[in-house]
Amino acid sequence: MAIVYIGLGSNLDDPQQQLSKAIIAINELDDVNVMCDSGLFRSKAMTLNNEQQPDYFNMVLKLETQINPYELLDRLQAIENDQGRVRQHKWGSRTLDLDILLYDDLQLNDQRLTIPHPGISERAFVLYPLQRIETELDIPGLGKLSDLLKNVSVEDVQFTGAL
Repeated sequence: MAIVYIGLGSNLDDPQQQLSKAIIAINELDDVNVMCDSGLFRSKAMTLNNEQQPDYFNMVLKLETQINPYELLDRLQAIENDQGRVRQHKWGSRTLDLDILLYDDLQLNDQRLTIPHPGISERAFVLYPLQRIETELDIPGLGKLSDLLKNVSVEDVQFTGAL
């Protein structure tokens, strides 16, 4: 069984409901066991084309699975699509974003999938939720989570509690 961390984010169409539905859908996947979640975090969205986007709600799930990373990606993208995900702009608003952040100690970088997730070391909205699950996490190729947290601002995210 592989230990996998999935990042969840939403800022459209009742984001908290979108995340709740996604957790249920992930829990219903065959060969996936959701072990725990980070709780809910709120963060400011990037300004895109001089337009302010709604705030994001983010969280991280820790799960175990026997599914290979590519099949897991397919299943996560199907959940995104089922919940109305439209891919218009990179870093644009979305109903649901599901990212494979870490898959055991795997380091992978090809046209389809990069693990650890690109930019993970610079994103407070990923690192702080990860810390709520695993304080001593080592991110393959990047180092200790505690060291990476020193380079992001806690002011960029706000823990809002359980979902």
